Amino acid sequence: MMRDTEQVIYVVDDDEAMRDSMNWLLEGEGYAVACFESGEHFLAAYRDDMRGCLVLDVRMPEMSGLELHEHLADRGSALPVIFVTGHGDVPMAVAALQRGACDFIEKPFHNEDLLARIRRALTLECENATRRKRSDAIAQRLETLTQREREVMDLVVAGKLNKQIADSLDISMKTVEAHRARVMDKMGARTLAELVRAVMETTKAE
Repeated sequence: MMRDTEQVIYVVDDDEAMRDSMNWLLEGEGYAVACFESGEHFLAAYRDDMRGCLVLDVRMPEMSGLELHEHLADRGSALPVIFVTGHGDVPMAVAALQRGACDFIEKPFHNEDLLARIRRALTLECENATRRKRSDAIAQRLETLTQREREVMDLVVAGKLNKQIADSLDISMKTVEAHRARVMDKMGARTLAELVRAVMETTKAE
């Protein structure tokens, strides 16, 4: 299982007994845990750089779990959300999955079932965080390219040969080779395949 020391399991539930039970279970498994009694309290503490996952009760007074999930989606939150539902809430939980939630679990649930879902969510969040860091690093490298280097790179990635690039940009082959070498260096790419993958990754992130 992929796991990061920065990851925290955030529990949002208006039932104090449920919060205490989850806190005891999760801390006993060695997880960092933060509990909140309402969606409003969690939103007040929310930061874009939060890592981990959110275990969220569907039905709560004032702001429901579904409403909190929508607020987080509007903020671009990357936290995987596991909804805790009663039997009658399953259709709502399924709809939440369609809107980007990670998973849901019905009450009453077995502790091992919940822990398994949390492990999957944390692995997913860790993989996504790694991809975001890589995409951010690539984007920063792209910012270092001059306009001409970017033009050459785009044509290289499109599969154009040096002569075709030279003709297209009305520059010499030697100039193309020099720009191409600087692109490879600035992008930290050792091969053309690495350069293509890097550019494709930033395109997907956009």
